[in-house]
Amino acid sequence: MHLRLPLKFNFFTEKVAISNSSERESEALNHKKVVLGQLGKLHGIKGWLRLSSFTNPTENIFEYPTLLAEIDNRWQVLEIDEYRQQSNGFVVHIKGYDEPEIARQLSGVRLAINSQLLPKLDEDSYYWYELEGMKVVNLQGENFGQVSSLLETGANDVLVVKPTADSIDARERLIPYIADSVIDHIDSEERFIKVNWEADYLE
Repeated sequence: MHLRLPLKFNFFTEKVAISNSSERESEALNHKKVVLGQLGKLHGIKGWLRLSSFTNPTENIFEYPTLLAEIDNRWQVLEIDEYRQQSNGFVVHIKGYDEPEIARQLSGVRLAINSQLLPKLDEDSYYWYELEGMKVVNLQGENFGQVSSLLETGANDVLVVKPTADSIDARERLIPYIADSVIDHIDSEERFIKVNWEADYLE
């Protein structure tokens, strides 16, 4: 049960309209999307924009030069035709957005891909986004809540488990992602994680 870490942000499954796409393309693009980054403020006078990448390593986002952007509740395809690394991140140029006032309209837009485009992982390996939202129970069947996010600590990754209406208490728990000794089982179909973790353990 290994974790693959190029994606550390949220995913979403809402269906929105697709701009300039055939019916078949629309059906495909309405599958689950994985957010890879977000465009920021305008940079310079040639339409470049700052980019916050949510991949790990951060430059992995450029393995997908054609990305989906949610603009006015419609999916549009954007192409990054140039990028540069800055001291505090990246700046990018989007094909067709040469004028600053036009490019400015993309500020704050999330960039995503269809989850089906992600590299296939080995069995028992997971992207972070796949674990987010999963129910977490211990070997005694006690419900701790659901995974809200994950943390990198150096030694191992950590599940941030927030309580839900059905959980045994209102505690937020930090549970180390250590295969076998802590993570007993992951059920992708039923979307739950079984952990060897007592309810009264303190992080």
